[in-house]
Amino acid sequence: MTPLPETRPLTAAETETLRARQRSRNRVMGLILGFLVVLFFAISIVKITAKPKPADGAPEAAEAQS
Repeated sequence: MTPLPETRPLTAAETETLRARQRSRNRVMGLILGFLVVLFFAISIVKITAKPKPADGAPEAAEAQS
């Protein structure tokens, strides 16, 4: 088993670098999440507004009545 590395408090520069990387990752994750929300919304709208095709062999008169 390898020994654990010695821990020490981070310096101000190291803390700022760490926070900058976290902010960058958070922005990317936020953009991905926003894109997925827009994509799911668009798919939902398309599915709701899509007119279903009549089944093969269905009478044409039933479509004219609706």
